[in-house]
Amino acid sequence: MVYSGYSKDQPAFGAAVQFDVSDKTMVEKVFEEINPEVVVHAATLTDVDKCETNKELAWKVNVEGTRNIAEAVKKRRAFLVYISTDYVFNGEKGNYKETDTPDPVNYYALTKLKAEELVQDIADDYCIARGSVIYGASPAAGKINFALWLINKLKGNESPKVLIDQWNSPTLNTNMADMTLEIIERKLTGIYHISGATRISRYDYAKLLAQTFNLNTDLLTPSTLAEFSWSAKRPKDSSLDTSKAQQTLKNKPLQIQQALEQLKKELEGTSETA
Repeated sequence: MVYSGYSKDQPAFGAAVQFDVSDKTMVEKVFEEINPEVVVHAATLTDVDKCETNKELAWKVNVEGTRNIAEAVKKRRAFLVYISTDYVFNGEKGNYKETDTPDPVNYYALTKLKAEELVQDIADDYCIARGSVIYGASPAAGKINFALWLINKLKGNESPKVLIDQWNSPTLNTNMADMTLEIIERKLTGIYHISGATRISRYDYAKLLAQTFNLNTDLLTPSTLAEFSWSAKRPKDSSLDTSKAQQTLKNKPLQIQQALEQLKKELEGTSETA
């Protein structure tokens, strides 16, 4: 797993540094040279099924990697923001608050919860920021997000299967980035749900997305969780309550329609500069 870091005070390092978070020696070496004041730790093996079938790799990257980062952060008295997930909850009720008890239903979620616990045990100053179904105008680390995948499918006149019985809080990555930056600037600590503000089913989200981009909603194929033979179980309703972020942050979690309109502007801007 490669983690990218940036240091404005270390020109010899260049703009970005790439290293393996699961390699403790490498992590320590990079931190010694950069000496960061703030660390946003988002390096994660996010393939839920791969985590289920390759548990050793998932633990190495998601848990041991986080331990290495947290220990390096503590040594330098830096501020740590750990990016976590709605999947730490079992999905039985939805609208989870920061005070609700996590209960993972798959191995990926278990590793993320264990990583959260390590951050709480090791780091002195930290914020655990949970998102949900993160999407944006560009693929992250080469992995296409749900929104871009759906847009491509519909533009290609395909009929993608979309779940009618799974609910999340889709999160526009630029909105999440703005909230994360505010957390850093204000040194807010504890746990924050910084997902989108709307609880919505995958199907209704897909329908709104298609409508926003003037695509054919009739191509969407309603499907259920039972129809998919995944290696890992998915929580049915892992939507997040963002009341704390709404009340605390100046940069608020966006409602779904606001977020999709923003995504449209960002994609239009990307195509103009391409």
